[in-house]
Amino acid sequence: MQLPSLLLAVVFAAAPAEDLQCLKTAAGAPQASELFYARLQQEAYTALDQRRDAYEELKTPEQAVAYQKRLRGFFIDRLGGFPEKTPLNAQVVGTLPGEGYRIEKVIFESQPKHHMTATLYLPSGTPPYPGVLVSSGHSRPGKAADYNQRFAIMLAKHGIAALCYDPIGQGERSQFLTAEGKPVFNSTTQEHFLIGVGSILLGTNTARYRAWDGMRAIDYLTSRGDIDPQRIGMTGCSGGGTLTSYVMALDDRVACAAPSCYLTTFRRLIETIGPQDAEQNIFGQVAFGLDQPDYILLRVPKPTLISSTTGDFFDIQGAWDNYRQAKRIYGKFGFPERVDLVESEGGHGVPATNLVAITRWMRRWLLGKDEAIPAEEIAARPESELLCTEKGQVLLLPGERSVIDLNVEWEQRLATERREYWQRTPTADALRAVREAIGVRPLDQIPPPKMVEAGRVERDGYHIDKLVLETDSGVPLPGLTFHPAEPRADAYLYLHEDGKLADAAPGGPIEKLVQDRYVVVAIDLRGTGETATGKPNDLLGDWKNYYLAYLLGKPLVGLHTEDALVAGNFVAYYKTKKPRRVHLVGVGRAGVAALHAAALAPDLFTSVTLRGTLEAWSPVVAQPVPAGQLTSTVQGALRLYDLPDLVRTIDPTKVKIERGED
Repeated sequence: MQLPSLLLAVVFAAAPAEDLQCLKTAAGAPQASELFYARLQQEAYTALDQRRDAYEELKTPEQAVAYQKRLRGFFIDRLGGFPEKTPLNAQVVGTLPGEGYRIEKVIFESQPKHHMTATLYLPSGTPPYPGVLVSSGHSRPGKAADYNQRFAIMLAKHGIAALCYDPIGQGERSQFLTAEGKPVFNSTTQEHFLIGVGSILLGTNTARYRAWDGMRAIDYLTSRGDIDPQRIGMTGCSGGGTLTSYVMALDDRVACAAPSCYLTTFRRLIETIGPQDAEQNIFGQVAFGLDQPDYILLRVPKPTLISSTTGDFFDIQGAWDNYRQAKRIYGKFGFPERVDLVESEGGHGVPATNLVAITRWMRRWLLGKDEAIPAEEIAARPESELLCTEKGQVLLLPGERSVIDLNVEWEQRLATERREYWQRTPTADALRAVREAIGVRPLDQIPPPKMVEAGRVERDGYHIDKLVLETDSGVPLPGLTFHPAEPRADAYLYLHEDGKLADAAPGGPIEKLVQDRYVVVAIDLRGTGETATGKPNDLLGDWKNYYLAYLLGKPLVGLHTEDALVAGNFVAYYKTKKPRRVHLVGVGRAGVAALHAAALAPDLFTSVTLRGTLEAWSPVVAQPVPAGQLTSTVQGALRLYDLPDLVRTIDPTKVKIERGED
């Protein structure tokens, strides 16, 4: 019984595995898996240097005001604008006593039938009170998280009303529920990411819904007779620090702000942990020059405190740089005392020292009192005591509309506009607009690549040449060229979402084309195959690279489309003096880029086959869990076109769609 196993081992030992890797890493050079992100980093640093130069030109208050106007306009535009304000239909659904304060449990609508749940902590003194909005970080309990309760109780005990509210995806506002009415995901960031997928296609993102909720919560505060509308503040930790930064920059009613455990600079963020949650990335903001310090500069000279900790993963060095930039501009306005920074020992969060500093800051500017206050132990209530809905989730209310529902309604309006646009617009003009939307250059403006040979592998009946295409993108495209003994004149360019090796095994789809005597060139689109940064996230794909490119205003689809055009042009002239006919195959998510390439360069590709590829974006907006689709999205695409619009621009005899798993 042992002999066959020994013989088998000998056979395996005599036939070493094929080496189909093309990239060789020199000592001290970045690994192949680091190349794409490193290139995006360098582009970001260049843009941030330009933004810093613009900042240094701010010499007068008048220049600073013009700077504020330009950045605020960009910010609102990239959020997709805001909806019209509608009645809040606010209800107080319960009350709770406390020592030195009381709690009102409230429900109101940020949009019709889209409810917010909140707890209002009211001081025991005589109204009207200043009111501070407390925005939650990424905690499943939302408003009931212990640190949010400590914020609110501390403020209320010192004479300031505090409104803690549940963000979408948290507390009582999960947007994805099981049949039993429980949140599908334990991670709140997953909800925010998935909400972002459909939102991006509409020309907005999760940040719009988050910021709008914050503004509507201020509407609720200012609608009450016991709150002074001229004395509104805002604070929050982590994701709550993000939303505080956004709302304080966009809503002039925020008289005093204290974003906590968030503010740094994009340079330090990109150098350290990289882009984070969906709403923490605004499309094109780094390229445009909207850095994190600008969230403070947009509100000069209103009082603003940065709350940080030494060991936070939101880098403290960046927090101090942020503060210094703000301090200089506040000084130019004549109010240097209105901006400050508190740093305490510890990791991500709000230690007692910072909580005291935030409370004292709010008292100074909203109550006109500036005496020292002691730290104290504050006990948090169980989440169950702070529920505002009977069943614990707003989605279980009759007629409730989720963010997905709101997005679907928006997409339906856009569908009519798209249809009318394509009916009245010449195809060439519409495709030019598509090309601009994804940031792709015309084919004749894309320099041809330099080919570097990387070795040969022999197989039964054909051989494989390894190569690297060096393009002006700065990210090499490793490739394999499969050569039959007697090739046809036509050739194939083969793109797979998982890279060139995915269908390259003996007996696989590529070998079948080679056996039919076609030359096949399979390449790794940037960030796939050899240049992939790791195994893609099952729900979100290569989200780190996606969001860094997003901050630069570069859809990943557009970058991959240029790769396809570069490679297609290469294949057309590969080892031939006259251009050959090139057939294009796109598998999985690579098919989205392949479709764009075929539509934008119809003379380059003789045919295009899309295998297991997303056929339309509009259904993605309605998907409760659009798993794996983030990297296939284009900001605002559905305001202009959907994928079937591109298919219709191609000769139907040249398009083949093979359905499979998207």
